[in-house]
Formats: sequence, structure tokens, C-alpha cells
Amino acid sequence: MVAALKQAELVTSLSNAGPFTVFAPTNAAFDKLPAGTVDGLMKDDKKADLQNILQYHVAVAVYKTENMKDGQIIGQANGDNITLSVKDGKVMINGSANIVASIPASNGIIHVIDAVLLPPAKK
Repeated sequence: MVAALKQAELVTSLSNAGPFTVFAPTNAAFDKLPAGTVDGLMKDDKKADLQNILQYHVAVAVYKTENMKDGQIIGQANGDNITLSVKDGKVMINGSANIVASIPASNGIIHVIDAVLLPPAKK
């Protein structure tokens, strides 16, 4: 994730005061993507696509798991929305990514997730 943020030139943006909620996929989550996906997105001519995907993992507000509600829709930094489902205290994003840990940060919160979120296709 850090390498992707550097390639997308988003490190400085996420270092600002925030507040931010970052849904950060694990390394294993990136490994689940089809072969070549990550390498392809790291190319200079794919920077806009990479930025779109990474911004789909960031909300400009702090959303703590204890305040998340089933069916809640959260606007992401790229302009698209994610939908939460909450069952038995476990939070899932877009029906595919589970929050596996939450880490407070000085400018918000990081939720570690077990899948990469892919923004909906543009119409």
C-alpha cells in the first residue's frame, strides 16, 4: 500500500491534518488480485487509475467501527461511495472486505481490511 501511495503521489495528501478514515488492505489482499494487476497499476501511464483506486479507500472524516451501522453509505475521496454491512459486531465493506483491525492515527483512523476495494466502473 505504501509503495502504491508513493507512486500515486498521495503520501503528502494523507499526511495532512485530516480527519481521514483509511481502509488499508493487507499485503495478502493485494496478492488476491489477478496476476499483473498491481504491477500494471504501478506504471506511470496508469497513475490516474491508481489514484482513483487508492482514493476509494479514503473517507474525509473519522468513522470508528463502534459507530458504523448496517447499510451505512460513506462517500470516499474519489467521489464514489462504499456500503457497510454490520453483523454480529463485524463490519464488511461492499460485501467483500472485512475490517480485521483498527489503528488510531494522529489525523484519523486506519481500518485494516482483507480485500482491495475496487471503485464502480464509470458510466
